[in-house]
Amino acid sequence: MKDISAGVRFFLPFKKILISGLLIEGAILLLALALRLWALDLKPAHFDEGINGWFVDQMHLNGCYRYDPENYHGPFYFYLLFASLALLGRNLWALRLPSVLASAASVWMALRFDRYLGSMASRFGAFALALSPGALFFGRYAIHESWLVLALMITTWGIMGIWKSGGRRELLITAIGLTLMFLLKETAVIHLACFLISAFFLIFWQRILPSQSNLPPVAKRWSLNDLSLYLLLSLALLIFFYSGTFLNWPGIPGFFTAYSKWFHTGVGEGGHVKADYQAGPLNYYWIALMLRYEWPVFLGLLYSVRLAWPSPAMMRYLAIYGTGVLVAYSVIPYKTPWCVISITWPFFLLFGCAVQELWEKTSPRFLAPIIAAVVLAISLSMALRLNFRHFTDPKEPYVYVQTMPEIVKVTEPVLAMARLDPRNYAMGGQIILDSYYPLPWIFGDFTRIGYYDKMPEVLDGEFIVALSSQQKAVENHLRESYLKRRFQLRDSMDECTVWFKERVFRNWFANPLHGTTERTDPPHQ
Repeated sequence: MKDISAGVRFFLPFKKILISGLLIEGAILLLALALRLWALDLKPAHFDEGINGWFVDQMHLNGCYRYDPENYHGPFYFYLLFASLALLGRNLWALRLPSVLASAASVWMALRFDRYLGSMASRFGAFALALSPGALFFGRYAIHESWLVLALMITTWGIMGIWKSGGRRELLITAIGLTLMFLLKETAVIHLACFLISAFFLIFWQRILPSQSNLPPVAKRWSLNDLSLYLLLSLALLIFFYSGTFLNWPGIPGFFTAYSKWFHTGVGEGGHVKADYQAGPLNYYWIALMLRYEWPVFLGLLYSVRLAWPSPAMMRYLAIYGTGVLVAYSVIPYKTPWCVISITWPFFLLFGCAVQELWEKTSPRFLAPIIAAVVLAISLSMALRLNFRHFTDPKEPYVYVQTMPEIVKVTEPVLAMARLDPRNYAMGGQIILDSYYPLPWIFGDFTRIGYYDKMPEVLDGEFIVALSSQQKAVENHLRESYLKRRFQLRDSMDECTVWFKERVFRNWFANPLHGTTERTDPPHQ
């Protein structure tokens, strides 16, 4: 019995460490989820969210996702959206949920890098990622980027695992990550190139300043048969999704066509060039975003310079890869702010590595967590301000092609009438705008709404939307009285006006809580 008691006492400290570690990681994950789920439908549907939702609507009509190489996005994410909307209903919350789950899973993946970087580094890195203004902002959008970040982290974890243990499991995880990358976005090719180039650069740099510890790759514990099997599985998944679950075979050659089209878009301006940030051959747009929002990321980038001197090999590899991606995205003229999260994620982990080294090598030790706490508190403050107060403020660089809250001046009356009487889902609407998303997805349940890039000959819809500059042309075509109100669809667009047919909407607007309107009579009166 004494021996048993002694054994229990020996393992008690390890048990306490395990429990405390689980509590810390659990708290980080709960915080990440809470921030991403809270008031998820607070901001209006974004332009791209409307397009993605519309693609899901087409899947219902076609029975599959018809991959279009000009869309520049792989098919997998649309099947996730399809499943979420089928299970939870056709609403903005369900549309955004898959991105939320991927964003939170990325925080969990950051914690799993403790195997390669150390527990303190992975926890501080995960904590910084959980509080990141950008990861939170774009993790609450129904776009591909959060899933791409997750795929990149899975791939990197697998590569490091092959390096450290040479196991079959790590090879399989790497294959899963790479496959997921190519099922999501064509930009996967940039990251694949950076993974490969970083390995060669690390080997070269080892000869100049060897790592500490060097950590040479271990002998592989997988066979060519294993590699062949995993490659076949990856190929099967690519064929399955790009062929529209075997219902759209033209999607297979489209996978290759997409890269030539994407190359021309990437090197061209395409309306997304950030010329104000150009300095010689490089563009410092991403650095500017880091300094504005992502302080842990910028510190992680600075720490990458320190890793040029003798330092752990895996940290070096992560720094080289992250810097390589940053340079690649800086050279490419085409820039949209949500790409920042697929650039910055390695630097969150490197921020954690910096805190860990500061803890190990400085005295007093409490200096490291104090500095980290201050930086993370600033990050949380900026994240809360951006995501829950200024989420449609065009002065915020992350707010880009964002729909304005005033869209409810159009959508609320129409949706309310349909809720009051389902027969109103057949009401006619005429939307005369060059750029009208996310309206097609918001009005996706309506059967008689038309979208026009020029004035139709007959204007008789139950509601009509056009630019305010077209007011005279619209009102000259009206055949009966309408109630009109002005609104801003997006900051980058001119003011719009919506006209509601008076005899249809009169009772709804009779309630003063529903806002004021201005009556417009037809020209012949």
